Amino acid sequence: MTHTAYISHPDCLLHDSGPHHPERADRLHAVRNALLDEGLMEGLHLLDAPPATDAQLQRVHTPAHVARIRANAPALGHHALLDPDTAMGEHSLQAALRAAGAGIEGVRAVMEEDVDNAFCAIRPPGHHAERERAMGFCLFNNIAVAAAHALEHYALSRVAIADFDVHHGNGTEDIFRDDPRVLYCSSFQHPFYPDTPRAERDHLIHTPLAAGTTGAQFRAAVRHDWLPALEQFRPQLVLVSAGFDAHRDEALAGLNLDADDFSWITHELTRIAARYAGARLVSMLEGGYALPALGRSAAAHVRALCEAPRR
Repeated sequence: MTHTAYISHPDCLLHDSGPHHPERADRLHAVRNALLDEGLMEGLHLLDAPPATDAQLQRVHTPAHVARIRANAPALGHHALLDPDTAMGEHSLQAALRAAGAGIEGVRAVMEEDVDNAFCAIRPPGHHAERERAMGFCLFNNIAVAAAHALEHYALSRVAIADFDVHHGNGTEDIFRDDPRVLYCSSFQHPFYPDTPRAERDHLIHTPLAAGTTGAQFRAAVRHDWLPALEQFRPQLVLVSAGFDAHRDEALAGLNLDADDFSWITHELTRIAARYAGARLVSMLEGGYALPALGRSAAAHVRALCEAPRR
């Protein structure tokens, strides 16, 4: 059995938010090129992301939200602006359906023991998409769709989501605010976008980080906030919102992490997965816009997945 899957689809390259937008197709090229340069691609099990169905999306989004995204899909050569940061081009709908479907395929692959873990190289990202609203570059909440699929289709009762993107995953929190079957651990720069109110729930672990936070400080915060909660929760599946925009080279943010920090947190999460979840872990790309740093960070993350304990 191949240990780690790489899940993507060419449609994810076609999403176009308009000229000069930081969320661009070059991000996926940077990730894939870094994996090729480090000799990692040849050891991965390559899978195509299927499109998510409306029924799968509606486990976490209202029918009205799904219909609104479909209705806003623009004609050839045009863009539709959903909010000041979030736009759709002519192929964005099919890219967003594949991005959400990648998590479903990742859950299938680890639950049916095709692989131990998986990395989904997809765009658009997802963790800002709320139950009824697209925002922050995100149309559908990819990680939430994957978690809901695991809960319903595989009858799991404890799914953990770990989110180390530099921005708080307000959408993921919005969707699972009142669902204690999902432990949501999120580290993020604060104060910073989206700066939405955060709910106080035992299954929502908030780790706000001041601008300038170093890798050592980040690791200490994760050890203090996340690891005890994950150990107590004993997840049956670990999902990861893998945003690499907390890197020190990221012009759109102010944290000071590097690729070694993303490797470290990945090793910690795979250790939890090995202990409680039969090594089952699915990671999905979120942010990261400084292309060289994104490539190095994603490669460190995938290498750690490849080195993870096996079931």
